[in-house]
Amino acid sequence: MQRALIAGVLIGSLCAIVGIYVVLKGMSFMGAGISHAAFGGVALGYLIKVDPVISSIFFCVASGLGIAFLSKKSHIKEDTTIGIFFASTMAFGILVIGFMKGVNVDLFGYLFGNILAVTLKDLYLALIVEGVVLFFVLFYYKELLLMVLDHEMAEVSGIPVTMVYFFLIVFISLTVVIAIKVVGIVLVSALLVIPSATALQMTDNFKKAMVAAVIVGISSCLGGLFLSYIFDTPSGATIVLSATIIFIVASILSPKKRS
Repeated sequence: MQRALIAGVLIGSLCAIVGIYVVLKGMSFMGAGISHAAFGGVALGYLIKVDPVISSIFFCVASGLGIAFLSKKSHIKEDTTIGIFFASTMAFGILVIGFMKGVNVDLFGYLFGNILAVTLKDLYLALIVEGVVLFFVLFYYKELLLMVLDHEMAEVSGIPVTMVYFFLIVFISLTVVIAIKVVGIVLVSALLVIPSATALQMTDNFKKAMVAAVIVGISSCLGGLFLSYIFDTPSGATIVLSATIIFIVASILSPKKRS
């Protein structure tokens, strides 16, 4: 339970920080595509006898960069490319699992999450990823903000848009993999999107929105964890539903609605 509480704080804040850029850039479907690619990484890890988290990191980063590269270099729209990777990586995972007859693979925990199964290694990895993401966000704060708000203006201003965009894809991929243990492959994209969408209902100020998103993300994880403990419900689903309830309340009380 102690590890679960720490994981809730780390993952809730990490998803919120990355998610604010995902929502503003309109990349919600990208998060869903990368999260489902993790299934292929998990299956590959079991096949080659490597930690599934490690294999998922490489698989998700490769998938995310593949989506971004094909979208920029071909005439195919980004949502089409994501749809192709979304389906093919899931199919790859199912195919690999099918080959491993007689091997006991705990797919339920990866698909739907189990925050109580978080290990110390998972926490250390989450801490490292969050540290790297925070450093990147602080170092490229203006560049990231301009890129997500006005891509063309960022290019005209001399910002290395492609490099910053690819870095953002990498950090989305890392965040997705780290969050899988908490809410699972199926629901992880929701934890990227809902806290940030909630924060943007309350304010148009970017810094305030990021702080609010972090508060909502952490509250959703911890609140969902306690509710799942009290009512004996799946932790991942309870966390996402907690975030959804906060979003609905924020939408009703939104100052934007009153104005």
